[in-house]
Amino acid sequence: MARIRVSRVGEQIKKELSQIIQQEIKDPRIGFVTVTSVEMSGDLQIAKVYVSVFGKEEEKSQTLAGLEKAKGFIRSEVGRRIHLRHIPEMHFVMDESLDHSEHISKLLHDVHDQEKQGNE
Repeated sequence: MARIRVSRVGEQIKKELSQIIQQEIKDPRIGFVTVTSVEMSGDLQIAKVYVSVFGKEEEKSQTLAGLEKAKGFIRSEVGRRIHLRHIPEMHFVMDESLDHSEHISKLLHDVHDQEKQGNE
């Protein structure tokens, strides 16, 4: 039962964070951000927020810096929208899974092209 609640709270926080980041934050450092997942601690005190950012490494680091700077505002907005006894401490982490999958797809495509050339 507790795991279901933790999962449900994480999904609700993910939904609210996406809206807050897209609509409320006006920091020019924050680029195109997608909240990919939220991992909640069992006691709901800590939220590890995975974000994906479209752009180069510099843009990604600037976006993380902007999110860190806006963390207080984000927490207060989440608290206002979701009624929890304690608003979780949020830690923003870059989600590299899209970059890894893109790299793997490129490698597979290259292998496929090499096999095609070898059969000709």
